[in-house]
Amino acid sequence: MVKTHIFKNNEAVAAAFADFLQKEIAQVERINIALSGGSTPKVLFDILAKKYADKIRWSKVHFYWGDERCVAPTDEESNYKMTDEKLLQHIKIPPENIHRVLGENDPTEEANRYGDLIEENLNFKGGLPIFDLIILGMGSDGHTASIFPHEIELLEADKTCAVAIHPESGQRRISLTGKVINTARQVHFLVTGASKNSVLKEIFSKTGNYKSYPAAYIEGARWWMDEAASE
Repeated sequence: MVKTHIFKNNEAVAAAFADFLQKEIAQVERINIALSGGSTPKVLFDILAKKYADKIRWSKVHFYWGDERCVAPTDEESNYKMTDEKLLQHIKIPPENIHRVLGENDPTEEANRYGDLIEENLNFKGGLPIFDLIILGMGSDGHTASIFPHEIELLEADKTCAVAIHPESGQRRISLTGKVINTARQVHFLVTGASKNSVLKEIFSKTGNYKSYPAAYIEGARWWMDEAASE
């Protein structure tokens, strides 16, 4: 049974998830979270900065990234840059709790380094590091993190992180692999917009081309959607 939460629009999805996240963080002494880029996380980070800066004990939180473009942290395409501008600059989080992907470095070397960092900092289950919570988006092609349909084998890769290639631009990216995502204690998709509607229908009903969509292979996730995506 797919777990879904449906709200009116992008902002309502982000607001509801922000409230949920605040409650989750309040229950633990440390939480390792992998973040996503994209339009809905951008709104989420704005809400967290404006409404929860003083309501969350940020020293408990360790931030990682589920994927990152291989660009400098000052580049407009950097997921880290967006998160830093929207959230990190506005909250009291220790610098050592922010574990960014060094997108400016050699992709293969960075995928190995970041994988090692995650493995050093997280507990293990079945030989895999366990994130407490992973936030994911989904593209209109069914990709998630930076696992695209043409590299669906990254779902079964043995490494914690891998170098992924965008199918159109050829841009290199660092991404968590499927096994690590599926080992997380909680996985949450934030998916909005009508362009995602047909893919979601196929994933949820297991019809059409659903087997070609990497997002369909993420197990036990909760889906937070707006009406446009869910109709």
